Amino acid sequence: MKTIEFKDSRVVLIDQTLLPLELKYIECENVECIAEAIENLRIRGAPAIGVAAAFGLALTALQNSRESRGKILSELEKSYERLKKTRPTAVNLLWALDRVIEKARNSNNVVEAAVKEALRIYHEDIDASKKIGEYGAALIEDGDIILTHCNAGSLATAGFGTALGVIRAAWRQGKKIRVFAGETRPLLQGARLTAFELIYEGIPVTVITDSTAAFVMKNYGITKIIVGADRIAVNGDTANKIGTYGVAVLAKEHKIPFYVAAPLSTIDLSISSGREIPIEFRNKREIEFINEKRIVAEGAEVLNPAFDITPHEYIAGIITEKGVLRAPFEKSIKRAFKS
Repeated sequence: MKTIEFKDSRVVLIDQTLLPLELKYIECENVECIAEAIENLRIRGAPAIGVAAAFGLALTALQNSRESRGKILSELEKSYERLKKTRPTAVNLLWALDRVIEKARNSNNVVEAAVKEALRIYHEDIDASKKIGEYGAALIEDGDIILTHCNAGSLATAGFGTALGVIRAAWRQGKKIRVFAGETRPLLQGARLTAFELIYEGIPVTVITDSTAAFVMKNYGITKIIVGADRIAVNGDTANKIGTYGVAVLAKEHKIPFYVAAPLSTIDLSISSGREIPIEFRNKREIEFINEKRIVAEGAEVLNPAFDITPHEYIAGIITEKGVLRAPFEKSIKRAFKS
């Protein structure tokens, strides 16, 4: 089961909106198909979005391969702007777009440069996830009961996963662990996607409503909390799916270590704190309707932020492909980028 791959000049990706009831692949032959998939969460998760955006530029280059160098670059710029607008919070998207277009601009063979860089980003993400899994698994003890929020597994990356990659690596080492997955309203990425992945792997998982988090921390022996991230500031403040901040506050009250798992590409070196991270607000229909059936009284106002910011002081460590970063995060993050 591959979340996304570049195959025969097409981008093939899982339509995650249909999971867990149906496993269906979409074949994108142009950048608009990829942009629509990102906007409508057919593909989601910061690393996976970055890979999808990179592949979008590669497709554009291939489709214009018979044009002049100037024309190809012009079309790449258009695709860059289209993809850049799809989702504002996940920094991997812009990071991947910048890498591909920079390589194209500085090469005489624009098409080859764009495709090679996009594929490099894809393979780097798979490798990073596996290393995150290795470093994170060292934090997991036999018998741990882990709580996670949203989905940061293989479906959110090009392959192994970040938060779920840690859990997956620990499980494959033979550690007997159990997972509680918050449902993650309003689109239920935890109930639909995280549970789907863990069941596929054979890892015991219990789905809870988001409001049950404090209850299970107090009564069910939660020992660790591991989540993913969409953007991390230099001071360690972390943007992740809405509800994560509340879980972190509860974790501190119950003295449970709260870890973030993410590749270095999710760290935005241009921002000093979470105050600078843009928060995406999504369509109110995501809350008003379930399966096209209205569940919110007409006339009620709806607020639908997709993410919130967890302050760095609530985070025990950031698990990256360079190891586990600890406070003070400004120093450990800078060391990680230099190593």
